[in-house]
Amino acid sequence: MESSDALMARFLALHPRTIDLSLGRIERLLAALGHPERRLPPVIHVAGTNGKGSTIATMRAILEAGGLSAHVYTSPHLVRFHERIRLGRVGGGRFVGEDRLADAFARCEAANAGEPITVFEITTAAALLLFAESPADVLLLEVGLGGRVDATNVIDQPAAAVVTPIGRDHAEYLGDTLEAVAIEKAGIFKRGCPAVIAPQDYPEADRVLCARAEAVRAAPILVGNQDFSVHEERGRLVYQDEEGLLDLPRPRLAGRHQIVNAGTAIAALRAAGFADLGTTAFEVGLTQVDWPGRLQRLSRGRLPGLMPVGSELWLDGGHNVDGGRILAAAMADLQERGDAPLVLVTGLLGTKDAEGFLRNFVGLARSVVAVPISGQLAARPADEVAAIAAAVGLPAETAPSVEAALVALQDRVWERPPRVLICGSLYLAGAVLTANGTPPV
Repeated sequence: MESSDALMARFLALHPRTIDLSLGRIERLLAALGHPERRLPPVIHVAGTNGKGSTIATMRAILEAGGLSAHVYTSPHLVRFHERIRLGRVGGGRFVGEDRLADAFARCEAANAGEPITVFEITTAAALLLFAESPADVLLLEVGLGGRVDATNVIDQPAAAVVTPIGRDHAEYLGDTLEAVAIEKAGIFKRGCPAVIAPQDYPEADRVLCARAEAVRAAPILVGNQDFSVHEERGRLVYQDEEGLLDLPRPRLAGRHQIVNAGTAIAALRAAGFADLGTTAFEVGLTQVDWPGRLQRLSRGRLPGLMPVGSELWLDGGHNVDGGRILAAAMADLQERGDAPLVLVTGLLGTKDAEGFLRNFVGLARSVVAVPISGQLAARPADEVAAIAAAVGLPAETAPSVEAALVALQDRVWERPPRVLICGSLYLAGAVLTANGTPPV
């Protein structure tokens, strides 16, 4: 049997564009495969700009703590494509194995019969085929890009459709206003199906999401800070909706933004019919949730040993302006708990607003070390990132690699060991986890 990598390489030749948002091609392929999208367990469909993956990871942890099995589809992957497809089983799901993935790819290639289709579309079809053929209690399905014409939007009747916080990203595909982005994300709302709208950072996004949910007659419509609320109180998470109040542990995931993501996850599960899991499942799930590459503390592996003794090493794949704002707030919170000079080791793609991302750290970061992102043609050169950082007021230099950047910290004199944040790209995060010897599992 051919490897999944070999099959994926052939998929690249099936369409001239990496991204071409449309539903026609995947609908054609799914029909040729016998409509696996109609044979799925209940689906919780999740769109949004930031927080999608964390919200899904939290839902999975709660479901599994409650003794249920959850399929999971997320993107992009950090190290291996297999991370995108987690097949559920009682006791905890596992990433799809190579043999099953290659077989699904081969069947999709045969059914597609050489017709034009993007890589994301054909691999999404393969994921849906695998999910349809494996029993589970629920499928947690993350939108790839946008929502309205994303390849995942072939689910007619989701158990719940969820939109996490919206910001500006992928303007070339989704539009350059928050209203335009919100319209695309709201495209996953369906008539008669629950719509869950996370607490939003921008009122214009909130207005559009609510209006679109009402227009398609989603039901019920649950709006953050109206129909459900969540906040931190004395180190605990307090969630409340019309069903009552939950006093729960703070999520294991770091950052104040994870309070909102956890609240959205709880609202989604309750809306989708999983309210009877019991308080213990919610408690255990929040304390066990794991989502690599998102404000992840790297305390083991190869890279921490390259740094000055006593240093902290953090990793995050956030890359847009709002992601940078959230990340800077999390670093400020850490600074309040324990003062340490903050150093950013960052790499950014040319398609991202590097100035807007880095500006969030002015007055917070001591310095920036710009590094290249290996193997990414769209990556900004390190000297360009350093120049942008300097232009917004951040002292900056370059290093040939993350490892070199960390080693160089030992040559500097510190009043106390530094706190280092590697950030700016999920591609960079994946490379770091590989170099550290701690890939996602």
